[in-house]
Amino acid sequence: MMESAGVYGFCGCKARNKLKCDSRREITASETAPSSAYSSPARSLGETGITPLSPSHIVNDTDPNVSEQQTFLVVVAVDFGTTSSGYAYSFTKEPECIHVMRRWEGGDPGVSNQKTPTTILLTPERKFHSFGYAARDFYHDLDPNEAKQWLYLEKFKMKLHTTGDLTMDTDLMAANGKKVKALDIFAYALQYFKEQALKELSDQAGSEFENSDVRWVITVPAIWKQPAKQFMRQAAYQAGLASPENSEQLIIALEPEAASIYCRKLRLHQMIDLSGKATVNGYSGSDTVGAGFAQGDKYVVVDSGGGTVDLTVHQIRLPEGHLKELYKATGGPYGSLGVDYEFEKLLCKIFGEDFIEQFKIKRPAAWVDLMIAFESRKRAAAPDRTNPLNITLPFSFIDYYKKFRGHSVEHALRKSNVDFVKWSSQGMLRMSPDAMNALFKPTIDSIIEHLRDLFQKPEVSTVKFLFLVGGFAEAPLLQQAVQAAFGDKCRIIIPQDVGLTILKGAVLFGLDPAVIKVRRSPLTYGVGVLNRYVEGKHPAEKLLVKDGTRWCTDVFDKFISADQSVALGELVKRSYTPAKPSQLVIVINIYSAEHDDVSFITDPGVKKCGTLRLDLTGTGGTAVPARREIQTLMQFGDTEIKATAIDIATSKSVKVGIDFLNY
Repeated sequence: MMESAGVYGFCGCKARNKLKCDSRREITASETAPSSAYSSPARSLGETGITPLSPSHIVNDTDPNVSEQQTFLVVVAVDFGTTSSGYAYSFTKEPECIHVMRRWEGGDPGVSNQKTPTTILLTPERKFHSFGYAARDFYHDLDPNEAKQWLYLEKFKMKLHTTGDLTMDTDLMAANGKKVKALDIFAYALQYFKEQALKELSDQAGSEFENSDVRWVITVPAIWKQPAKQFMRQAAYQAGLASPENSEQLIIALEPEAASIYCRKLRLHQMIDLSGKATVNGYSGSDTVGAGFAQGDKYVVVDSGGGTVDLTVHQIRLPEGHLKELYKATGGPYGSLGVDYEFEKLLCKIFGEDFIEQFKIKRPAAWVDLMIAFESRKRAAAPDRTNPLNITLPFSFIDYYKKFRGHSVEHALRKSNVDFVKWSSQGMLRMSPDAMNALFKPTIDSIIEHLRDLFQKPEVSTVKFLFLVGGFAEAPLLQQAVQAAFGDKCRIIIPQDVGLTILKGAVLFGLDPAVIKVRRSPLTYGVGVLNRYVEGKHPAEKLLVKDGTRWCTDVFDKFISADQSVALGELVKRSYTPAKPSQLVIVINIYSAEHDDVSFITDPGVKKCGTLRLDLTGTGGTAVPARREIQTLMQFGDTEIKATAIDIATSKSVKVGIDFLNY
């Protein structure tokens, strides 16, 4: 039996789906299409003689399976951040009451510790040892020679954003230079949160709390590509939060969406309004915001965290307060880590890049200490600050530098011509406020520029509020820059517990995942098909002649376009028919692209991201019509996308989640 075979169908698309379709198309499918440029699977097929089927259409009814919600006793949301992480929960019987996790042991001076650092420590045998402050403190106390054997990782979440070809085998590098599987590290971290949360819930309830009682929500940046979102789900399965068979137990929530859900519930006393009393877009400073959202109000959420900045634009729909996404999420790697990189560049300028690189490898724990000292000073930076900021250099930095260079740290500072950083007699780097502000500038400039671009879009021109959330939103320098640039366009508002906004919103999302009713599709999706060849329209190299019929191969049959509005649970249906009635294996390949103007599956940027393989062997007893109808459905509007193929004659069906990691 042939493993792959053609199917094709008729497409009578509604104008709203913006699809240009020829009347006939043949789905071509091969399970071994090369990943770079897809060769035409149809060329190897021996079958032709197919007839078109019913018009395809969009169905706005939701999938009946979606409404069969499991009942959970509690929703636990995990905010897995680049620099810090935490969890919060709410019992479904008391949805208004959100509990933020217990205070963590440890903590740093000048840094609130409602969340814990996203740091993980593995033993020399690569077994999980500790997470957060505990990992950092234990690692710090190790003898320097012993520390080299242990695997310490921090700020590793950014790897999922920056890796173009993310797979299940992607590696991370520990502080000692050794490689570990990223999937294992993410799974260890999630498993740690699972154990902590279940322990806290059991203590509260006075009896053992089972994982099956919990609906988990994990937050990810909206600008992450689909493979990174899928990677997080796989890590959660490995950690035992949910399983592929019970995937509904885990929701992947988008960070700015979670923040948005929380912001729309805010009351006036729960936020800081940077705008003073000026009337902007018809609002005066005395109006309530949370209680005063009017029908159709538009607002921007700027989620600025450690690694990324995410921007979303939402519109409120009353009376339920449902949200509609007006413009697809945008952003970039402009988190507070950018300030750390600038500090590192400054150190390289003063002490030499060769020394800094060596110091990080030879004294990894001391490097961590130095960055902790910088972190608390970074948080003290403010636009109106006049007194200098002192950063303690670890003793081993001073000692190792003298061994490495043969002269003192003080000598290096005098020689470096960096005049706004001085050496203090107490063994500290003394930075002028201007020097510290200069470290923030590139990152803040990127955020402001990105926001300026966003405000040019017609959908964003009448925005009434801008909510500044996320850990980096606590920085007075960022607050001032946003207020100065956009205070005349809308009201700039900061929730009081700004660092916990996403966490609390993610819990609300887990309690009611249907709160966001309309999203924008981040990608264009379609399938590979064969159309009638039209001279002058189709390229000559795509011509395939079969039994006297001229076909154009590799055509991208679009299901939905990038940035198209999609209602929650919206289904797009297509009907196809097998290449010959006796054919018993139907394979349909699904492709995605970041842009909208896609004609062929071989176009640059088109990636295969799913295969529907419908095996109809063993259905011989059923009366099958001469033209067997295979219905293909794609369900959009959730943070993940599902596809289904159904053989109408036998009701046999196959489901697949769109897969970005294994193709």
